[in-house]
Amino acid sequence: MLPGLAKTIGDTLAELASRPGNAREMQDMRDALLAYQKNSSAWVQGTLRAWTKTAPLPATTSAPALSDLGKMELVGNEAVEDRILASRLALRLLDFASWELNDLRLRIQSLEGLPELSRQDIFRPEVIAQDLVEQWKRAALPQSVWLLVQDIVHKNMAAQMLEIYHATNEFLIRNGVMAEIDLRPLVRRTPSAVNTGRPSSLSDGVENPAEKTDANAGVASSPNALGTRNVSSAEGGTGNTAPAGTGRGEPGPGQTPARSWWSGNAAQDDARMQTATTPLARVRMRAQGVMGRLKQLLTSRVEGFDAAKIQQASPRLEQAISRLQQRAEEEESAERSGPAEEFDLAHAQTQVDQAMQGLRQRTSVLKQAASTSAEKATIEIVALMFQSILAEDRIPPQIRVWFARLQMPVLRVAIAEPEFFGSLQHPARQLIDRMGSCALGFDVTVAGNVLESEIRRVVQVIEQYPETGRRVFQLVYEEFDKFLSRFFAEQGSVARAVGLAQQLEQKETMTIQYTIEMRTMLNEMSVRDEIREFLFRIWAEVLALTAMKNGPQHAQTLLLKQAAADLVWSASAKPNRVDRTRVIAALPRQLQLLRQGMTLLGLDLPAQDAQLKIISDTLADAFMSKTAVIPLEKIEAMARRLTNLEDYLSEQDVGDFPLDADSLVTMIGIDAANIEVIGDGGSQPTDAMCAWARELQPGSWYNLDHNGKVSHVQFAWCSERKQLHLFAAADGRSFLIQMRRLAAYLQAGLLVPTEEETLTVRATRDALAKLDANPERLLG
Repeated sequence: MLPGLAKTIGDTLAELASRPGNAREMQDMRDALLAYQKNSSAWVQGTLRAWTKTAPLPATTSAPALSDLGKMELVGNEAVEDRILASRLALRLLDFASWELNDLRLRIQSLEGLPELSRQDIFRPEVIAQDLVEQWKRAALPQSVWLLVQDIVHKNMAAQMLEIYHATNEFLIRNGVMAEIDLRPLVRRTPSAVNTGRPSSLSDGVENPAEKTDANAGVASSPNALGTRNVSSAEGGTGNTAPAGTGRGEPGPGQTPARSWWSGNAAQDDARMQTATTPLARVRMRAQGVMGRLKQLLTSRVEGFDAAKIQQASPRLEQAISRLQQRAEEEESAERSGPAEEFDLAHAQTQVDQAMQGLRQRTSVLKQAASTSAEKATIEIVALMFQSILAEDRIPPQIRVWFARLQMPVLRVAIAEPEFFGSLQHPARQLIDRMGSCALGFDVTVAGNVLESEIRRVVQVIEQYPETGRRVFQLVYEEFDKFLSRFFAEQGSVARAVGLAQQLEQKETMTIQYTIEMRTMLNEMSVRDEIREFLFRIWAEVLALTAMKNGPQHAQTLLLKQAAADLVWSASAKPNRVDRTRVIAALPRQLQLLRQGMTLLGLDLPAQDAQLKIISDTLADAFMSKTAVIPLEKIEAMARRLTNLEDYLSEQDVGDFPLDADSLVTMIGIDAANIEVIGDGGSQPTDAMCAWARELQPGSWYNLDHNGKVSHVQFAWCSERKQLHLFAAADGRSFLIQMRRLAAYLQAGLLVPTEEETLTVRATRDALAKLDANPERLLG
């Protein structure tokens, strides 16, 4: 893996060094590339030696002796930053390869008779990551260069380590090491589980000696928080179920905070998780834990269940599903042919009750038609999930009725693709979660018919193609996502706010890019500082605003672009009498154009007069300047480049730009009475928080704390470059915020998701709780 990774890093740095930009940035990129080319070989060889010399040490499960406290020492900032970089990489590897890695861990423990792997074991992702980062430093490679390629390292290593762990598992299986994962020898029963007196079929609480249990997740907290298989739930673990009323994510009574299996220090783990992952990532890890518990339950308790095998429903069950689905379509057709009824909440709730009753009846019929234990278990779990969804009273009842119609299509997919029970990325789950996140707390009086109609269309499309499995779910999921990107951005005041935000981003982005390009063009020209300052600070914004309003090739835009080149020529040295005569003759027209541009920008007359006086004085000084003359060919080349400047603009992220709502709205001419620009609050966000901000999905709900007032808002729109984000409140107000400020609000807890868990994860958790309470129903 490593030589290929090294080459990829080199190619990435070479590509970055070739990108256009200002002189300082380009020089930094070239320095980074040269440093890597010089030292990459030492890094590769050093890392290989470190990995090869890492020996598996005896595992220790006892707490460190008090004498170790005498070894405490101060740690430098750079060392802490290196550890954070290594932790980020380790968590990325865990996120991608957790299932294969946990199976490998269990096989090695069984093979070597260990209660737990050593902290320095080479199989641990944090050991691999730490060596990689340490050898980077020892090879005299700057930390800043690592940060440039960090995303590439994470992406490449995650994909390849997954294959490596998988290949190692296959090697061990071929050599007779735990062909089937048997967790029971690796766990011990807790006293609380032994004394519960409940049936043993699904309720034997077990606990790994090296782990504690998160009561509210109902699963072993640290493995599941990292997406690995749940050891504590090998037999169901009902002793770990959350007591009613406990909040999600907090330890229950008598519980201890979660610890990770891959590190022995809980405080360090918490610090790593806080610095290396976002709350969204931690929620996903907990969700993967719920999925891991479900998968383990099915694997251990259901004969013939294979999560990796594509299979077909038995003929009897297939016929039963087809009959029930046909009956549902006939009932819907009969309803459509009747008189149209206005929306009535009581009637809609009655429909939900009827759907719940129908769901139970269908489940009974289907389980009688099932031919295998796997089919019965699948039918039961899907039914329990949809019961939970139908009971979600925060979703409007008329939308819940359409969710209920997905029971049969989802059941078909779950039987054919048991991966549905183990993957958060299955399109059927993604679709239900996406629709649920938009509908939670949705006000049916505000464009409710439009959203309901789209959900109805999605369900009907899925029902029309019962044989296509996950493909139809993937298709309608993508269509629904596109619908949402338009739907929220086209609603009333939000549409006006979106229009303003789009123009703001376009104008500010072009301003920054025009400034960068003009700096590049003037870099080797002898131009007075006063003229540079005017072009960079004022005229670049004038060109951007004109190009945004009229188009980059409009006659007015081209005239103002030419004015920039003329100004550079006029302000250069003029020892020649003919050139001085030309400047004097063109001066009135030139000053008129400059004043016209500044008026377009919204500058008042005193400000314009001050700028024009500086320019006039500079032109007068040019008549007596003894500096070198700028060749006319350079001026003409600059004019040509300005004419087609858009062809040279970079697509790279231009970062944040100043948001001044009053002046920009006045300039663009849009009423922004209901638009609040969030320009302050929070602290400098981490890279992880910025990544979270870029992952937010339109339609999801949040609580926004701005200026001491908390508003319930929906993420309505983000710009194409993801620089500007718009959140809409039910009272018609819109909140406009830039990406980094959004990340700062997320980091400070000023913007909090209304729901941490997705709809299907919550439904899965509810289903597991019901199976814990009544284990016989799984196969009954």
